[in-house]
Amino acid sequence: MDVQKLNEDLCELVSRRNLLAAIDYNDEAYDEVEENLHDFEDDFLESYEEYLEEVLQDVHDEHCPDTDVLLPIAYIAKKYIEKLDSEGNVTYGVGPNQGVLVEADKYLKSDVRLFLVPSPIRIIMTVDNASPQVVWQA
Repeated sequence: MDVQKLNEDLCELVSRRNLLAAIDYNDEAYDEVEENLHDFEDDFLESYEEYLEEVLQDVHDEHCPDTDVLLPIAYIAKKYIEKLDSEGNVTYGVGPNQGVLVEADKYLKSDVRLFLVPSPIRIIMTVDNASPQVVWQA
């Protein structure tokens, strides 16, 4: 797997999701931006679905075995928070209630979510919208 290309494409997907999230539903550009996003998501899945589903299955097996693995696109947040680190590189985070809600044996009475984040590509698990843990990194 070309992890660099996967990261570039995930960054592009994040950028397109952020653009859509920034546009009001009544904006005349909304439909076109949404259609372009869905086309890109389809291409993304065509290229990376098999690889990412294997990774997600491993994460689920370890942390939330009672929850079915969804399409990788489901683990991509609707909106990302972009920040610059001390070296000028873009880093990504997400707000509350993003990602896929899962049942984790270790946190039975908590709101546990998994989501994909680029640069570097990783899967993060949050518990009650806090305590982010990297549970896989490319």
